[in-house]
Amino acid sequence: MIRRAFITLLGGGAAAWPMAARAQRPALPVVALVEGGSLGGSISQHAAFRRGLADSGVTEDQNVTIESRWLDGQYDRLPTLMADLVRRRVAAIVAVPSVVAVAAKTATTAVPIVFAVQDDPVRLGLTASIAHPGGNATGINILGGEIVAKRLSLLHALVPKVVRIGVLVNPVNVDISESTLRESSAAAPTLGLEIMVFKASTTSEIEEAFARMERERAEAQFVGADVFFGNHRVQLAILAATRRIPAIYSGRDKVEAGGLMSYGANIDDVYRQMGIYAGRILKGAEPADLPVIQSSKFELVINLQTARALGIEVPPTLLASADEVIE
Repeated sequence: MIRRAFITLLGGGAAAWPMAARAQRPALPVVALVEGGSLGGSISQHAAFRRGLADSGVTEDQNVTIESRWLDGQYDRLPTLMADLVRRRVAAIVAVPSVVAVAAKTATTAVPIVFAVQDDPVRLGLTASIAHPGGNATGINILGGEIVAKRLSLLHALVPKVVRIGVLVNPVNVDISESTLRESSAAAPTLGLEIMVFKASTTSEIEEAFARMERERAEAQFVGADVFFGNHRVQLAILAATRRIPAIYSGRDKVEAGGLMSYGANIDDVYRQMGIYAGRILKGAEPADLPVIQSSKFELVINLQTARALGIEVPPTLLASADEVIE
C-alpha cells in the first residue's frame, strides 16, 4: 500500500529520543501520485513506479514520501485537490491520465509534473515540444490516439465479417473521447467499417449504451481508453458477454476481467518510466530538460475462453502475435 501517514509516537522509545535529534530530523520530500482511477486497478503499477524510483536511486520512506490520490473518475475533484498539493509545496506531482495532467498544469507552473497522457502533450498545452518540454512538465506519451487505428484493425482481423462498430467513449474526458472518435472515424473507411458513437460516464449510462447498441444493431464494440471504463471493467465484460458482442479494449485489465481482447501500452512499464523521471527530478533534474518519452512497449492480450463463449474462432495468425493468451 502506498498511502502514507505521519504517526506521532508517544511513550516508550520515542520519549527517550533527544529532543534536539527529533527537531533536526528533516521531513522527506513528498511526491503526489494522482490517478483518475481506483486503488484496485493500480497496485502492480505502483510497484512498477517504486522500481522506477529505485532505478534513479530514490527509495520510498528513505528519501521520499509517496502520497497516492485516486479520483475514481470524479474529475470535478481535481481543482481542489491540485490547489491543496500546490499549497503544501509537494516536491512533484505525478499525473495520470491527461485530464489529471492538464489540471495539474493549470494549477501550477512551479511544481514539477510527471505525466502519462494518451494524446499529444504539445496539443494539450503541457509542453512546448517533445524533445524540449521547456516548462515544469514532462513524462510519457502512450500514443493512445495513434494506436486507435491499430486496435480497430485487430478487431477487424478477429471478426472480419463485422461492419458496424459501436465506439464507446466517456464524454467527461473530452480530450481522450475526441481523439478516439477522430482517429477511429479516420481509420474505419480503410477497413470497410462503419463507426457508431455511444457515450457513457456513469454505471447507468453504460447500461443504456449497451441497450442502444442492441437496438441499433452494432455488431462489435470498441471501448475507448479511459480510467472510468477500467473502473467498470467487470460490468463491461458481463454486458458484452450477455449481449454476445465482441469487444476490444485499451488495457489488459479488462481482458483479465473477462473481456475479449485488448491492445495498448504496457502500463506497468509506463509507471516505471514515470518513477525514473520523478527520481531524476528529486535529484535535481529540471522537467524542462527531460524529453517526453514515447511508449515503445505495447501488448496484445486475448481471452480465449471469452472467444469460445461468443462462438468466435480466433485466427491462428492473431493468436501467434498475441503477447498473452488467457485460457
